[in-house]
Amino acid sequence: MSTTDSCLKPTRYLDADHPRIRGFAETAASGAGDPIEAAVQLYYAVRDGIRYDPYSVEVSPDGLVASNVLGRGRGYCVAKAGVLAATARAIGIPSRLGFADVRNHLATPRLLEMMGTDIFYYHGYTELLLGDRWLKATPAFNVELCERFGVAPLEFDGRTDSIFHPYDTAGRRHMEYVNDRGTRDDMPIEELYQAMTRFYPRMAMTPGGDFHAEAEAVSEAGKNRD
Repeated sequence: MSTTDSCLKPTRYLDADHPRIRGFAETAASGAGDPIEAAVQLYYAVRDGIRYDPYSVEVSPDGLVASNVLGRGRGYCVAKAGVLAATARAIGIPSRLGFADVRNHLATPRLLEMMGTDIFYYHGYTELLLGDRWLKATPAFNVELCERFGVAPLEFDGRTDSIFHPYDTAGRRHMEYVNDRGTRDDMPIEELYQAMTRFYPRMAMTPGGDFHAEAEAVSEAGKNRD
């Protein structure tokens, strides 16, 4: 069971004491009047400052270390959740990682072909302890990507959960949560590795791509059909 202490300590993957993490956190939360405001500022810094890239999945001893993800400036949902969790701990906000399986109705055709399914297993988000409540914060999709897909970007106010919308701005199905896998105090690297090899065997054999460009192409195709 999580405790406040365990959710504040630096870990192998949530390396809150790394200079890159501390510097990013202190800059992002600069001027915040309280932990809620600081958490909100951190959320947006991670959401929009790190490019969402599902082709950058790297479940390895170094690939999911928060400071390395921050240095690359891109990552998939689990990697970005790890950065938010680490930066929150760096400024004294307890954090942990949450996981769920979600059905994604707006992935690009190429990504779906590589995955072999429309279910994103072990989708990652962050939980932050603000006041006496654990709140879900999902910093995965940067605002630029949301605009290309026609999806309202997820907001976070530090008082209510921030989770994927079930519909996009045009009323089409967007995200559907199908299974809750609970929370972890650190990155469950072995679980993630097993999930990747079990559910997405094709992705390890397929070259990456430019997900933002694919999203723009899908959006343009939709406009032409309209």
